[in-house]
This record gives sequence, structure tokens and C-alpha cells, in this order.
Amino acid sequence: MQRIDNPDRDIWSGLLKRPTVSYDDIEDLVLAIFKEVKTMGDSAVKKYAKRFDGADLEDFKATDPEIKAAKAEVPEVLKRAIAVGKTNIEKFHSAQKTERLTVETMPGVRCWQEKRPIEKVGLYIPGGSAPLFSTILMLAIPAKIAGCKEIVLCTPPDEKGKVHPAILYTAHLCGIETIFKVGGIQAVAAMSLGTESIPKVLKIFGPGNQYVTAAKQVAMRFGTAIDMPAGPSELLVLADDTANAGFVASDLLSQAEHGPDSQVVLVSLSKGLIDEVEKEIEGQLAQLPRKEVAKRAMGNSRLIFIEDAQQALDLINEYGPEHLMICAANEAFFVNNVSNAGSVFIGNYTPESAGDYASGTNHTLPTNGYAKQYSGVNLDSFMKSMTFQKISKEGIKQLGPSIEIMAGAEQLEAHKKAVTLRLNELKE
Repeated sequence: MQRIDNPDRDIWSGLLKRPTVSYDDIEDLVLAIFKEVKTMGDSAVKKYAKRFDGADLEDFKATDPEIKAAKAEVPEVLKRAIAVGKTNIEKFHSAQKTERLTVETMPGVRCWQEKRPIEKVGLYIPGGSAPLFSTILMLAIPAKIAGCKEIVLCTPPDEKGKVHPAILYTAHLCGIETIFKVGGIQAVAAMSLGTESIPKVLKIFGPGNQYVTAAKQVAMRFGTAIDMPAGPSELLVLADDTANAGFVASDLLSQAEHGPDSQVVLVSLSKGLIDEVEKEIEGQLAQLPRKEVAKRAMGNSRLIFIEDAQQALDLINEYGPEHLMICAANEAFFVNNVSNAGSVFIGNYTPESAGDYASGTNHTLPTNGYAKQYSGVNLDSFMKSMTFQKISKEGIKQLGPSIEIMAGAEQLEAHKKAVTLRLNELKE
């Protein structure tokens, strides 16, 4: 990890640069696959499933016997842990429901807003080196609470055409009945365009590698919405002498093990803590099964000493991390003033892993600085706000003249006449 002391503001942008991948070369491949899926449907999906996943499948859909077998394979201790996470995630996302908002803007003019679910959604669940069954909880639960009528789940199979049992079990537990053993670009293309087997959806959710990320961006060109721009995982920890160095190191490594293109940053008000964290990282890294992955990610990472709290806050907001951990005596200053972060974890006993799995908040979050303008996935992500209005005779009498004047000033005579005709009728 690169270590920097009190960096000048004019180098912050370079210092905080993400290890992003150029999508120029990937885009050509993605577009080619989308075009094939559009014209060839299932046969194109099968072709790329064999090419990229090594799976030769006749039927993509997970069968009832496969799901039943998966249930038997998942250890009871894991089932109980998943149940805890499911309960907490349901509680937090159910609490996000809002009632109809109604306002009488003037006598006889009633306006209201209410939310309706997106009818068809697609969930992409990574299943390669790390089968992310936890992401099913994060996406399927709010989709169900929102009332989405059709939920399609795609996840990559292994070379034998099998899906990790924890993924099948969790999907079934969450009430997802349409599960396809398809991954990568071809899965996103199939959900965007529709094939003989895989239904077209209106919005796609879920994380993925650089190919999935590029495919989701291309999906928007074909009229399919996505949850947010996303990329490699990232974490910024703000810490001072009150932080536990071992805890901080473990949190940094927990994000680093996601992939070699992940990025972790420690911003500390204490040089001594940075020294301790470096030692802890070295010791803990050696014990990790995915240490080679984490080691490569640490090459993209930073240890930054800043002695001034306001400057540390400014740097955090400049970076806009996906995950932000605050372990400092003056935590209230940072909590109350941070404006750019996907999800915030406060105190020594709030590991980022809690949000990844079971505390209740959603772990599908904006990366690559998009926390400056995007929210993480929440109940509203699966819904649309619709506005309604009803105007009475007395209401149009009061409001109508203002509409006529405004429409006339914009030289939109048909708009003006639509009001004038009504007002004239009421005069008779």
C-alpha cells in the first residue's frame, strides 16, 4: 500500500484514482454478443455459456429437483445464518414503505403521489470465485416487498452446469421461482432483450465483474434500466488513535479479497495507528485463503495521514466511497458532515461485513465515485413514483386564468384553449 502524509489538495484526484478498466475493448465484445442474442436468442446464450463458463446446457432453467437437492446440501448452521440476515433485511426494507402523499394545492385542486412497483425486474447474482448468495437477499427481498410481478434471476453455472447450492437455496427461500443458469454478458443481454426461454425485464439489478458492468451499461441502449453504475468494490476507513488497528486491518482486507481491482483506503489522524495497521495487515494477509487476490488489491490501495479533521472530511467527500467506516473519537463530526458515501459504518464494533450480510442495510452500492450522485439499492429502487391530480369545477375556475396566461405567453394556443373551453362552459 502506498503511504502518503498530508497530501496537498492539488494531488488528491490523482491520489484517489480508482484502478478502473477501460471498457473500449470490452464494449465491442458486449455489443457483438447483444446482437447475436437479439437475432439468435437461446442458441446464442448457449454458445457463450459454453465459451465463457464451459457449461453445455440444453435447458437454462433450474429445476425443482435441483432446488430440492440444494436445500439438502446447505448446512443447517448456514441456513440459520441466512434466516437471520433475511429477517433483518426484511425489517429494514419494509420500514421504507411510504403512504400516499396528498396535497390540496389550492381549493378544488387536489394532487397526490403514490408508488407502484416496476412490473418485471432481473437480478444478476455473481457465482464465480465467490458465489454471492447474500446478494439474493439484498435484491429479492426488496423486490418482493415492492410487489414486482415478475422477478427473473440469472447466475452463472460451473462447468458441469450446476449452480452453487447456497444460491439456489436462498433464491427459493426468498420466493424466487424463475432461476436461470446463465452468467456474464449473455445473461444481461438475455434479460435486456428476451429470448425463447428468458423473459425480457424492465430493470436489471446486481453486481458483477467488468464484463457484467459493461453489459449493464450497454443494456441501457436497448431500453433496459439498471440499478446504478457499478464497478470494483471499495472501502475507505477514517480512523484515529481510538480505533483498533487489528479491526481496521481486517476491514481493509475484507474488501481487498473481493478482487484484484478492489481498492481500500485508510485516512488516519494518527501516524501511530497507520504503523500499527500496516503490521496487522502483513500478519493477517498471510492467513487468508484468498491472500493472492487481496495482495494484488492492496497494490491499488492507500494509507493517508491527515492531521486536520476538516481536511480529512473534505478528502472523504472528494473520494465518495462505496463503503465508509468511521472509527474516531469525534465520530459525530464526520457522521453529520459526510455527504458522499454509499453506506456508512460507525464505531469499532461495526464491521463492513455486517452490511454485506445481515444487519439489514443493502450492500448493492454505487462505486467509482458514483456515491456523489447515486443511492444504493433500496425499496424505492424497485418502484416508480406516479403523480395524480383531480380538479373540481371551482378549482378550474380559480386555477384556469393563470394557466391561460402562462400558455399564451409561451404561444401554445391549444394549451390555452383546453382551459378556455372549460371556463366558457362553466360560465353558461
